[in-house]
Amino acid sequence: MASIDIIKDKCVGCRRCVGACPFGAIEIVEKKAAIKDACTLCGSCVESCKFNAINFARDETVKHDLSEYKGIWVFAEQRYGKLKTVSLELLGKAGELSAQLNVSVTAILLGHGIDNLADELIACGADEVLLMDDDRLNDFNDHVYGEAIIDLIGEYKPEIVLVGATSKGRSLAPHISSALKTGLTADCTALGIDIESKLLVQTRPAFGGNLMAEIICPNNRPQMATVRPKVFKPLEPDYNRKGKITKIKKQPAEGLVKLVRNIDNAEGLTLSDAEIIVSVGRGMGSAKNIRLAKELADVLGGALGSSRPVVDMGWMPYSQQVGQTGKTVAPKIYIACGISGAIQHLAGLADIDTIIAVNQDPDAPIFKVADYGIVGDVNEILPALIEKLKKSAK
Repeated sequence: MASIDIIKDKCVGCRRCVGACPFGAIEIVEKKAAIKDACTLCGSCVESCKFNAINFARDETVKHDLSEYKGIWVFAEQRYGKLKTVSLELLGKAGELSAQLNVSVTAILLGHGIDNLADELIACGADEVLLMDDDRLNDFNDHVYGEAIIDLIGEYKPEIVLVGATSKGRSLAPHISSALKTGLTADCTALGIDIESKLLVQTRPAFGGNLMAEIICPNNRPQMATVRPKVFKPLEPDYNRKGKITKIKKQPAEGLVKLVRNIDNAEGLTLSDAEIIVSVGRGMGSAKNIRLAKELADVLGGALGSSRPVVDMGWMPYSQQVGQTGKTVAPKIYIACGISGAIQHLAGLADIDTIIAVNQDPDAPIFKVADYGIVGDVNEILPALIEKLKKSAK
């Protein structure tokens, strides 16, 4: 097992390791370095020490035979007979990756009364659909679904498994990866193939969105990633496309919990579904002024979003955050109200037809990407805009 400790006789308290630790897990106590509980065993401090005063033992890497693993799998998430859009987005990206690896794309479809969805998955890019239809799969259960997929992975041995970063996907993927003792990169914003190694390169925000990390899984299979909705575009369906549908007859595992009832707490449009989003930033001035943006969103039939600073200040819930550490959105119209346009926020904007920016600062970065820009106080401009829209709707 990996371990790390300070060799007190060699440590001189120079503080180099303190500055090198990205997690703030080292402090100087009585002129000697001390490692705190926040340490993640990343090893960043080791090279910084000029006195060889850090004893770091890494986990031993176990080599496995990976030659049997071929193909890309996509978990085709559905809810009571309706496919989640992210599943189709992942099929489109899986097609690109499979062309580089010269392998096939398989969709994993679990549920009850879902036979008709298999043809849709083939039309949207799957070469094969592994279909498990059972009444015990009607309601999603991460243990039941996870055990079924683990069993299939053991039999078919895919090299890559992609899952949408939805509430269900974020529960399912760790269950599978931990059972198989393989890596999982969560909330990816990009995927690619390294030309030389043929490994999946998984890109995700790190350190609060301040940098992008590229992660690989060289020693275990399958390589697993969850991917945010709206990051990739689905293919146009081709219902003339041919593919293979394999019905799995195995009996699902017993669930450890039982669904009592579904409760839908969603109010109005979600950011993922909205064609118009009005998003607020620190330039709104106060939490009470956000009602103006909400009113504008309601008039336009859109959804309300926000930048990270607004969430950090408690003005808006995290569920409405757009950006590198929030949601990736792709509406037809995005109205940025009082948002400066930091690169972390812009990373959450994907394939938007029209961006409209309102900001007091004429040099705000948001104007560089906006199709239309208004320089001025959002709390003066929004009421006038709302009034005009209401009049034009009459």
